[in-house]
Amino acid sequence: MTSAPAKKLAVLLASVVLSLASAAPAFAQSGGGGGGGPAGADSDAAKPMDASKPAATTKAERKAARKQARERKNAELKQLEAHGYQPSRNDPNYPTDIQNAQKKAGIGAAASQ
Repeated sequence: MTSAPAKKLAVLLASVVLSLASAAPAFAQSGGGGGGGPAGADSDAAKPMDASKPAATTKAERKAARKQARERKNAELKQLEAHGYQPSRNDPNYPTDIQNAQKKAGIGAAASQ
């Protein structure tokens, strides 16, 4: 049998290995590993991702953007309803029903998705 200090050491070692193993995928995805690979922190491959980050926005700006998007969706729905689309009706012809309303309203199919 093993002694108590040996068991404690084994448990400590196992917990360290498990914690490192669970952190490794996060480093691999974020590029924060700092390894000497081609996607290291100093490489040019990581710089285009920095340019694609959205600009910092305030809470009020995000709220205004959500409100504006909701108003656009509501306006589009009202326009579709005016051209014959009835969302509350359980219609077996659903796809063609909304597509016909989109054609009449002049709204592209991608706009409603």
